[in-house]
Amino acid sequence: MRGYRLLVTGASGTGSTTLGRSLATLWAVPHADVDDYLWLPSSPPYLHKRPVEERVALMNALFVPRDAWVLSGSLRGWGDGVVAQADAVVFLTVDADTRVERLLHREVIRYGDTIGSGGTHETAHRDFIEWARGYEDTDVPGRRSKDERWLAGLDLPVLRLDSDQPVERLVTAVTDWLGGEVAPRGRRR
Repeated sequence: MRGYRLLVTGASGTGSTTLGRSLATLWAVPHADVDDYLWLPSSPPYLHKRPVEERVALMNALFVPRDAWVLSGSLRGWGDGVVAQADAVVFLTVDADTRVERLLHREVIRYGDTIGSGGTHETAHRDFIEWARGYEDTDVPGRRSKDERWLAGLDLPVLRLDSDQPVERLVTAVTDWLGGEVAPRGRRR
């Protein structure tokens, strides 16, 4: 199975990058992560966003024109032109506790003791986890509601998956769905 342009998206910690890389490897196509285009290089990372025009220009220069690719991350609110080039979207969800637990584990692996009390990345880590916890809606519609409205407005097939299962099962679910429901660019069923 080759020839798809696929966006894998979801809240931070749902596994969109893991699934995106797995699919790209299986199909032998390029994988790109939105964060690599969204953020300017810095230490600690994720401090300064690249201007929208530059993000989109880089994506268009490096992978969007290719026949097939997998992109993981969120483009809601700024990357509609890139999303319009996709064949389909996979939207991952998982319960909030599992998602935050994954993020905490990932942060320890990435930054080690620097995120602990008095560490050089303690404040950035605490701010990130607080931001991540705010994804699910509370009394005020938040990022989850915005994602749902954005997905509903897309003119693309969307597969919703609960990512609280092994990545191999997610890969199978996506490939089965694409094989039965979605034709590659220019050959929609």
